[in-house]
Amino acid sequence: MTRPPMVRRTVAGMTLSAAALVGILLHEGYTDRAVIPVKGDVPTIGFGTTTGVKLGDTTTPPQALVRALTDVQQFEGALKQCVTVPLAQHEYDALVSFSYNVGSRAFCQSTLVRKLNAEDYAGACAELLRWRFFQGKDCALPANARLCGGLAKRREAEYSQCIGDAS
Repeated sequence: MTRPPMVRRTVAGMTLSAAALVGILLHEGYTDRAVIPVKGDVPTIGFGTTTGVKLGDTTTPPQALVRALTDVQQFEGALKQCVTVPLAQHEYDALVSFSYNVGSRAFCQSTLVRKLNAEDYAGACAELLRWRFFQGKDCALPANARLCGGLAKRREAEYSQCIGDAS
């Protein structure tokens, strides 16, 4: 079976797909109170929200979803500011997920974005796999699985989605 031709559109008119939003929420997981997920990280609540979060804060699933949607809009805005080439929906979805996880500044200043803006789409997607380290530890190594909380699996999923192989 052959794939339909890939359609790339300017990022200005794109929005995150519903499936990608669900993927982000599943990757982030949910917590009803602010926690520091791993030593050295920042306080997080709901579905990975960090902005304005302090220990002792609480939330509900509906409140957390609203905050996650606001966060997604922030990361989509950053992507639209620093990505100058058209993207396919699957690429856009993968990159918003990545930006949601690493932050807008790290995303926009990355080699991934430089490669993407040079129209090296495959090279940009491959860069996702390089972002598997936390606190200097390689999260792809089984010995670091507990520290990393699924980071390497998330990057593999984002890579597969970026290149169009996500199931």
